[in-house]
Amino acid sequence: MRDLRLSQVPRCTTVADMTAQHTIAVLGLGRMGTAVATRLAGQDRDVIGWTRSGRTPAPVPTTTDPGEAVAKADVVLLALFDGPACRQVLDAVRDSLRPDAIVLNTSTVAPAEAAELARRPGPPYVHAPVLGSVPAVEAGALQILAAADDEDAFERAHPVLAALGTVRRVDDASTAAALKLVANSGLAGALTALRDALRQADALGLARAQVLDVLELGQLGALVTRKRPFLDGRAAGSGGAGTSGSGAPAAHFTIGALAKDMTLLAAASHTPLRAGPALDGGPAGPEADIAAAATVPAVPDAVLEPLRAYIRGHATGDPGHFRAAFLPTARIEGIRDGVFVSWSLDDYCALFPGGPAPDEPSRSRRVDTVDAHGTVATATMTLRHGADTFTDVFLLVRATDGWRIANKAYHRHS
Repeated sequence: MRDLRLSQVPRCTTVADMTAQHTIAVLGLGRMGTAVATRLAGQDRDVIGWTRSGRTPAPVPTTTDPGEAVAKADVVLLALFDGPACRQVLDAVRDSLRPDAIVLNTSTVAPAEAAELARRPGPPYVHAPVLGSVPAVEAGALQILAAADDEDAFERAHPVLAALGTVRRVDDASTAAALKLVANSGLAGALTALRDALRQADALGLARAQVLDVLELGQLGALVTRKRPFLDGRAAGSGGAGTSGSGAPAAHFTIGALAKDMTLLAAASHTPLRAGPALDGGPAGPEADIAAAATVPAVPDAVLEPLRAYIRGHATGDPGHFRAAFLPTARIEGIRDGVFVSWSLDDYCALFPGGPAPDEPSRSRRVDTVDAHGTVATATMTLRHGADTFTDVFLLVRATDGWRIANKAYHRHS
């Protein structure tokens, strides 16, 4: 196995750092690009900006021609949305790049895309995805994962990166890109945990402010503190720095951007991504801050009702509850006594005598997950019945008479 190095480069100011004056072209003036350009210009660095959209919100000199921007720059900093955008922009400016320039890419891309960008002919390339959003840029508190094959290019890029935060040296561009995606996966998972906590608190009738106060004391505290303006009932905005047009806080890192990153991670790792569904769709929209993913309403009761009917069936032994829960065509499948069984609903209902089990008071059932997608939903449930624990997996559909369970598969843990 390759020894992957992740070492922090000390943030020290040398004479060379103080005297080196780079002209920096920032290509991409979205939320992060604007914040980066503003931060660098605020440190008396010579910055020129360009954005694909043509909008020029950054308080730095801009040009409508990316070739003009890079022709003046010895550091070309990319702050673009994805890999295709990076390739397109670099192709567009290839003939205008100065021979002594370096390309410094802070964009979040797939590992394979990062490796391909690093291999492209042209100026030395430094891949430097960042951890943190607009407030971290403004405070110079980003965590930066920097990789460069060319040592001189890294040394030249370091003062620029150090102005934005802490630089951590990584072996190669692919590793830097992969680590960034994994870090964002952790963020997506934390948002999912926060969403579940807020849903449970709402179901218990707890005041949102009180819940956030307590959550700030626990493991989700840092996230809750950073995102509290988006969690306390105000709508998440989608504009640039400051506030949105409605007066609500402006998005720092959007749901659409995080969803893009999770798609890249799933494709690169070929591994399921539990937090993915929380970022898909929703009333907030892709331009809302990621905190909006934690405030989406709970799954509608209509989706939960067949699961509740299923639980009532087990609790009472009354097959009528199962007939209310399942479609008439449903199949119930699993391994029973070492043999695969596939029951019709009638077969399944025949297993229940019409009364509760003798040990019913000690039994428990818990709905673990429900994910609704338009007219279909999936759910999992844990049932503890005496010495046995069952994991039930459901497929639900919205039929003409409401939501019903279309099929169930189960696993019995003895």
